[in-house]
Amino acid sequence: MQGGKNMIRRIIEIDEDKCNGCGACAAACHEGAIGMVDGKAKLLRDDYCDGLGDCLPTCPTGAIRFVEREAAAYDEQAVLENQKKAGKAQQQFSGCPGQRMRELKRATTNEEAAPAGIQPSQLAQWPCQIKLVPVNAPYFQGAKLLIAADCTAYAYANVHQEFMRGKVTIIGCPKLDDVDYSEKLTQILENNDIKSVTILRMEVPCCGGLEMAAKKALKESGKFIPWQVVTISIDGKILD
Repeated sequence: MQGGKNMIRRIIEIDEDKCNGCGACAAACHEGAIGMVDGKAKLLRDDYCDGLGDCLPTCPTGAIRFVEREAAAYDEQAVLENQKKAGKAQQQFSGCPGQRMRELKRATTNEEAAPAGIQPSQLAQWPCQIKLVPVNAPYFQGAKLLIAADCTAYAYANVHQEFMRGKVTIIGCPKLDDVDYSEKLTQILENNDIKSVTILRMEVPCCGGLEMAAKKALKESGKFIPWQVVTISIDGKILD
């Protein structure tokens, strides 16, 4: 039984024909609104869906979309009670292994570093793709955020030590992904205590989409967050 009042609001809709049963969306839904029924993802209760859409970018087949329809209002109390009852925090991850959320502990002193001649990775969490990271992931709290274009890690050799070290890194390519990252980046900034933002982009014009999305998110978040843009040249130099 759903206790909230009905209203016209944004809510997810799942296309059963497109669903491949991977379970990634159910794992990404912190509220427990999505479950796997007969091998397909189902919206179990309208009042568990907050309409933020953490599940959308995790779907590999594009089976989930937003719709505006009459639905029960989001009921945070009911969600909390359901999570407590189900012991959600203790449940084993059952979605796509490549999208399992993990925090990676990195060495903080030279003594703990990798063997001589080997530079250790500074990736602090998984996943790192903007499309896949949950907006409320615990590693965002109090984090220095690096928003990096995919190609920067290949063009600039020391990106781990100079830019990723001590930061949460999320990456994307606006040309290949063909999406507007600004909405999701805004949610990340709004929902978490982000201490600073570094935008790492390539000099090529198409990379400007990532910079514009990040700047728009900073503005839309309504927060004052220190930020900077660093541009990498194709031949691996820092331009600004």
